[in-house]
Amino acid sequence: MSHQLRSLTAIAVTVSVLTVQPAAAQLSDQAAPAAETGPTAAIPDLTSANRRAPVAGLPDWSKAGYRGGAALPTAATHPDPACHIDPARLASQYGVRADGSDATTGLQAAIDAIRTTCTPTASYTKLSSITLPAGKIVVTRQLGVDADYLLLKGAGMGQTILSFRPDANTRYDTLTPDGSDWDEDGATHGAGKGGWTWPGRGLLRVQTRDVHTKYASDYASAPANRKDIFEGSVNQHWAAGVPLRESSAIGTTQIKLATNADMTRFKVGGYLWVGAANSAKFYQQQTVTDTTKYTNLHMRQQIFQLTAVDTAGKNLTIDKPLEYDLPLNSISDGSAAIGGTTYPSRVTPLKMVQGVGIEDLTLTQDMTGMPKLGGGTYNLNKADAKFNYGNMAPEYAQHGVVLKWAANVWLRRVGTDMTGSHAVVTENSKNVQVQESSFDGSWNKGKGGNGYFRGSRVWDSLYAYNTTRNLRHFTFQWSASDNVAIGNDFDSDLNVHGGWERRNLFENNKVAVPFEHASKNCSANCGGEGGGEPDDSTWWPIWWAAGPKAVTWSGSSGPQNVVYNNDLTKQTTQGGSYQSYYPDRQRLYQFGSSAADATKFQHLALNGSTILDWAGNETKDFTNSGVNASRTDASGSLFLKGSTSPGDTTAPSVPGSLRTTGTTSSSVSLAWNASTDDTGVAGYTIYRNGVEVATASGTTHTDTGLTGSTGYTYTVKARDAAGNLSAASNAVTATTQPGSTAAVLLSQGKPATSSSIEGSGFEASRAVDGNTATRWASVEGHDPEWITVDLGATASISRIKLSWEAAYGKSYKLQTSANGTTWTDIYTTTTGNGATDDLAVTGGGRYVRMYGTARGTAWGYSLWQFEVYGSTQPLVPSVNFKSFTAPHNPWMS
Repeated sequence: MSHQLRSLTAIAVTVSVLTVQPAAAQLSDQAAPAAETGPTAAIPDLTSANRRAPVAGLPDWSKAGYRGGAALPTAATHPDPACHIDPARLASQYGVRADGSDATTGLQAAIDAIRTTCTPTASYTKLSSITLPAGKIVVTRQLGVDADYLLLKGAGMGQTILSFRPDANTRYDTLTPDGSDWDEDGATHGAGKGGWTWPGRGLLRVQTRDVHTKYASDYASAPANRKDIFEGSVNQHWAAGVPLRESSAIGTTQIKLATNADMTRFKVGGYLWVGAANSAKFYQQQTVTDTTKYTNLHMRQQIFQLTAVDTAGKNLTIDKPLEYDLPLNSISDGSAAIGGTTYPSRVTPLKMVQGVGIEDLTLTQDMTGMPKLGGGTYNLNKADAKFNYGNMAPEYAQHGVVLKWAANVWLRRVGTDMTGSHAVVTENSKNVQVQESSFDGSWNKGKGGNGYFRGSRVWDSLYAYNTTRNLRHFTFQWSASDNVAIGNDFDSDLNVHGGWERRNLFENNKVAVPFEHASKNCSANCGGEGGGEPDDSTWWPIWWAAGPKAVTWSGSSGPQNVVYNNDLTKQTTQGGSYQSYYPDRQRLYQFGSSAADATKFQHLALNGSTILDWAGNETKDFTNSGVNASRTDASGSLFLKGSTSPGDTTAPSVPGSLRTTGTTSSSVSLAWNASTDDTGVAGYTIYRNGVEVATASGTTHTDTGLTGSTGYTYTVKARDAAGNLSAASNAVTATTQPGSTAAVLLSQGKPATSSSIEGSGFEASRAVDGNTATRWASVEGHDPEWITVDLGATASISRIKLSWEAAYGKSYKLQTSANGTTWTDIYTTTTGNGATDDLAVTGGGRYVRMYGTARGTAWGYSLWQFEVYGSTQPLVPSVNFKSFTAPHNPWMS
């Protein structure tokens, strides 16, 4: 990339903070070192009082989040005691208890009682509340949280656990022909189809359940597993939409309705959905030339509030300018009709659920003993879902929280631990705020677009200081705009997923993407982006939807998606270090923006030719070719207020008295005196022989994996939250104790044989060629299978490293032999989970074999590399390398 500066900008934000419990405590092991938060973590004041005024030439993000920047409520203050249901009342009146009994009916009854009795007199300053008890509460059906101005609160993340076990009427009963994904359009009743419930069912659904009169009869006759098709149909544009009489241009605030529009349906202050019809010229702007992919729909859409209603003139005034041209229909811009049909733009007055908060609880989807749609039982293991980008149980791809047709709603300190699909997902929502939450894992992350932290059709919303692990993506997509993602900690990409999403800000996020984060790592029901087959790419910290690719599901990303001051790193090799990505923290990278005017769209291109796909182009330089990188900002935040200085540039003091506190044949232990800093020391970076090897939050560290009888020199530097590094400490040299002779790689380039191969190009020799892009693969669907390497002479074996492709061995043995006939086991496992097995072993022989007895997938066995380490002298293993990940430096490129 051009403009990549190696010095980092300090982050200068107002010091007013809130103290919260750390989200990271809820997470599983990570592929990259996690930020250490200590007993509490502080976040900046996120309200309007601490937000920057709009910056010229950039979108206005100052109104993002709950009520445009208001503080989140700290208490529910409805004056009627009946409008506050505590755990005792939940138990006595509604039968809701944390005792393993099904609480679904009681919880829904409590929500319905609040909606009926309390919502009419509630408001943003008079919230009703339902407080859940600590413990595990079982839920078997989707809960409709459609009572305005309601706080649903638990005893704390990890303390109140809503355990979802979808019943037969909640799991999906229609799958695609290959059984890989939910077939939403296969679920029909009357005039309706399952796609109307998009994005699908979830544990908590914040959405109106009101049914349009057009579908009242269908709803009444629908069975239990089809009722929700019609719930919320009052907001469907095909049922309640109103066409236009004239077009409106981008930047205007007036919308001109058809002359027969019923103006009684529109109220000042009400919410209005505005959808612009696709046209051939709009697709051409996205560099999509395949006209068979053109579709009649409203890719450009947004929700506004009405500030004026001109009943006589049939005109509406919205609260902010249009961000796209609003044509009369699909041919009014001079385009030919798509598919021979003229498709109208429409507006729809919406019934939104408002003022709902969800706090201090954890959601999980329990997949033990769950019946399969075709017979049998699921007993899924969370470990099998890590780095598995497939659908493990497609009929159970339900979400954690669904926010649809919702406004001014918030999630705070909410955890998820294995949802069926998305942890949190929006559709047609506005002024959402999700903060201080922790989302870990999904049973389905494959075909059909599952397992995201997903912001779809969401506007003016704020995603702040959340942590995710083991999800597929964090996305803004499907026309999402004017949203802010700040201060989050992700191990998946910042993904503008397609559909003309625009004007979104990604800043001050930490994104560390492991090498294994790739669609090709999948056990079953796999899928690349848009439902295609997985490719050989691995996701990077940014993903951008190219028109020719994304038209499969929507279309190109739109203009002015801004990436600024993020800590982005990518593990580029399996088990390798993490490399900085877009490291210039002062520069604004405006994706999809013209070099001449960042507000104007320009598709990403290389050498003047539009890119067909982001995959394979992640490291290319798009400066002035779809990425406007012409401006910088030294404040550290485009969203929150900064000081007038260029930020915190004061480095911590030098760590004192670095010393060794112990050595072994394979490790050196270090200690030092703490540094000080004007804003606080964030941690320390440890250097061995001048090269960074680790980071630490405290003042001790043990460096492992060393060679015996060898001298190593160490220094330590302190760092603060702005990335300032101190000078190096005093140097200290330590010599490891005598031990084993250094192990060397013995297997590379040696003869290798195997029980079978999948086909040409997958020979055993590919696993010992030193090339991490080639692999051995056995035939599929067969046990046992093996691969053997002939070391050429008898050797002592101390370490074996297996770099698995997606087809891995769950049960296997590592064996040695003097003659290639009689084998001795030196390692056995029945719990293999793929990725990399880096193992300390003790054994000897000329031949070394991996003997697989049970596959971890439906495929065969496949190794990128089969590495055998040892020497001609006996070795005493000193460290177990299983799941070892090299540390990385997030502060340097």
